[in-house]
Amino acid sequence: MSTERNVSERILDVLRPYASNWSGSLRRGDLVIPQREVGRVVEEIVDSLRDALDARAEASELEIFQFLAETRKLPSVQDQAARLRRRFLVIERKSPA
Repeated sequence: MSTERNVSERILDVLRPYASNWSGSLRRGDLVIPQREVGRVVEEIVDSLRDALDARAEASELEIFQFLAETRKLPSVQDQAARLRRRFLVIERKSPA
């Protein structure tokens, strides 16, 4: 959850200079980005997201256990697996043959 807030703040920091009002606050429809700056803004947002994904630590056993305990109430195993994939980055490790 704090990672999401951190990413949101970093993206807002990229966008704040383009706020159309003088206070620098952002609301719906308040961005004015010059066309020549759009590519740089997009690159900065992508870099922020990439940094956040790289900084994600492995989940603790307790965090996984609590999540699995919560998802047991779902009607199907497929729903449980889908929710698990949405919450965690699942990397399959192949065992040596």
